[in-house]
Amino acid sequence: MDLFITIGLLVVIYYVIYLILPLFLDCDILLAFKENWGKPVSSLKGKTVWITGASSGIGEHLAYVLARAGCKLMLSARRTTELERVKKTCLRESKYLTDNDVEVYPMDMFDFESHEKAFQHLINKFGKLDILVNNAGRSQRARWENIDIEVDKEMFSLNVFSVISLSRLAVKHFLSVEGEGHIVNTSSLAGIVGVPMSATYCGTKHALHGYFKPFFMEHPKNINITMVCPGPIQTDFLAESFTEKPGEKYGVATDVSKSKISAERCASLMGVAIANKLDEVWIVKKVPLVILYLNYCFPTFTRWLIKTLGARYMLKLRDANASEKKN
Repeated sequence: MDLFITIGLLVVIYYVIYLILPLFLDCDILLAFKENWGKPVSSLKGKTVWITGASSGIGEHLAYVLARAGCKLMLSARRTTELERVKKTCLRESKYLTDNDVEVYPMDMFDFESHEKAFQHLINKFGKLDILVNNAGRSQRARWENIDIEVDKEMFSLNVFSVISLSRLAVKHFLSVEGEGHIVNTSSLAGIVGVPMSATYCGTKHALHGYFKPFFMEHPKNINITMVCPGPIQTDFLAESFTEKPGEKYGVATDVSKSKISAERCASLMGVAIANKLDEVWIVKKVPLVILYLNYCFPTFTRWLIKTLGARYMLKLRDANASEKKN
């Protein structure tokens, strides 16, 4: 009987840790542990990294984190001027890099025929690729039943198929050389727990997880995949978000909220995740983080809880209590 009581207490302690500790963190427990006691980001020094969506937001600040660590970088996005600005900041903040160590390569992720050319440009420039960071993508604000199917197609092309296209090029390269490498995908908490008014976005992020789960079974351990799942991040993402209509942008400035994590902090935690080769990380504060752990520990209860809380409450969590001008 004493044995069963001991086991029961250990189980209770286990769940209490998972449900209470997140209230004091801004990321999942393992990532918080690695930030303090794992490999430092500086261990990535000398790695060659390609970052898409590097002209602003999370991608921009990740470039600074990796530049300070001494990584060679290829920065891609559509806006050349912004990429050049990011490059200058990388060189200014890094004591290791020279002008030749940071390459600006503008590209449109929708142009799938250009992907192999871009990849070959990187190999010609640096001789290898160690880490591919698939960060390019856009969010969405739209009612489920009103979304035009062309919006679904366009969002999947950008958020999913372009990622798969570049990742397959990277994996073939990893297998052809030393058989090792690292792919980092910027997913979202919406890829784990759905949120209202972003149906296609949720679908694309769930799809990313679905695509890469079989990868863990098919390939050797020295080719790593890291799925980065941020919650509300303080970036100006709403203006570029898809709506329910093809060709339309949401066009609303993102509200500032203390409940959101800064792009700088998110990028810093991403650097830790990359250095420690973590499979999946969650970057978010308090209540959403607790809901994620509830979903992990008690999925049936969490489904009931989310339904009970309702769409309005989940909208507030999605936007960190930010008010919007539409929807």
